[in-house]
Parts: sequence; structure tokens; C-alpha cells
Amino acid sequence: MMESLFASGHAADIILGVLSIEALWLRFGRGWRFSAVAGLLGPAALIVLGLRAALTGAEWWWIALPLALSLPLHLLDLAGRMKAPSQD
Repeated sequence: MMESLFASGHAADIILGVLSIEALWLRFGRGWRFSAVAGLLGPAALIVLGLRAALTGAEWWWIALPLALSLPLHLLDLAGRMKAPSQD
């Protein structure tokens, strides 16, 4: 059961579903701007997409591409946080 969950990539699909629910809650429940939600959860979603590609035996570049794209998005999020006051 668990082996097929991971081999099929559905474990990553579950994580992506949870991230989507969190994104909707932050955007509509907490009133966050789309850019703030994308900056916070975008890198995680890209990393999980890379994980899904690895679990399903995709070509190396399908694994590397989302991982590589997660870094600039994360750095943009950090840069925005450094100049913006805390939302706490």
C-alpha cells in the first residue's frame, strides 16, 4: 500500500493538495496578497513537483527544473520580507 503510494507519485500529490488548501486559506481566509502566498508556498510546491518526478522515474531534467526554479522564487520571497515590516 505505502510502496505503491510513493512509487506512483501520489504521496507528492497529497502534499500538493495540502499546499493548495493552505494557499487558499492564506489568500481568502487570512487576506494575504497573491504574491505573498506564491512567495511562501511556491518554492515548496516546486520542490514537491521535483520529488514527484523523481518518485515516478522521470528524466533528470524534470527533476532538476522545478528544483532550480524554486531557488529564485525563494530568494524573491526573502528579498520582499527583508524590506517589508513583519505581518505578525
